[in-house]
Amino acid sequence: MIAKPALSRLGPGSIPARAGIGLRAEHYDAVLESRPPVGWLEVHSENYFGAGGKPLDYLERIRAHYPLSLHGVGLSIGSTDPLDRWHLSKLKALIRRFEPALVSEHLSWGSVGGRHFNDLLPLPYTEEALYHVVARVAQVQDQLGRPLLIENPSSYLQYVESTIPEWEFLTELAERTGCGVLLDVNNIYVSARNHSFDADTYLRAIPRHVVQEIHLAGFTVKCFEDGEILIDSHNQPVWPAVWALYRRAIQRFSPVPTLIEWDTDLPELTVLVDEAQRADAILEERHAQAA
Repeated sequence: MIAKPALSRLGPGSIPARAGIGLRAEHYDAVLESRPPVGWLEVHSENYFGAGGKPLDYLERIRAHYPLSLHGVGLSIGSTDPLDRWHLSKLKALIRRFEPALVSEHLSWGSVGGRHFNDLLPLPYTEEALYHVVARVAQVQDQLGRPLLIENPSSYLQYVESTIPEWEFLTELAERTGCGVLLDVNNIYVSARNHSFDADTYLRAIPRHVVQEIHLAGFTVKCFEDGEILIDSHNQPVWPAVWALYRRAIQRFSPVPTLIEWDTDLPELTVLVDEAQRADAILEERHAQAA
């Protein structure tokens, strides 16, 4: 049986190479009451930028029992807009208060001319875009005083201007800035199906040492007259094909902290815990092989 985290306040430390779940407001009370046997929790940073209130109070109480990761969705790191200094100051204060082991953002953009979209939009993979994002990641890391993890996006269209495969773009970004990679295995599978590339080619191209976290989630299939498209919807269990790809990822990268993402149509907390324990079983198999 997997032991529950200790009752005392946890220090910054590190996140174990185990499975965690995304903490959502609907599960605050259930997490405090049952203290589920998961290795860690992840929250969306922007949900805790307020000066006070219930979200921060709950997070303070829950953080006493679990290692924490902060996952951003609103920094728009690929945008040509100036970096949002207010956003960075709020994020830095949140890091100082809750001492997360990992802080991550997306390889995407979501704002232009000061207007924000409710989407994580893909970048053109060009030398110009790479130079731009390298500079932006370096600025953010300097402001925060710590390395970021950058997550690969899911995508449904590709830019005709792109000249660099996504996996090479992400690798170059990590090598030039020292950032880590949050490898979303579900996003790899979704994009591979949508754009007809080999998901295992993606895995083989990412250096082992840069992958510090993995995400798993469920997707939705949308059918049209001329074919189908996979949508990274985060509203159902991880699909069997994604579990299989995850198993191959763990064989390549060794066990790393793995998150079960579920953002809409939230089930009972026990469903998320069951998904996390399935990931833990795969991690434990890899640990046993390495022993």
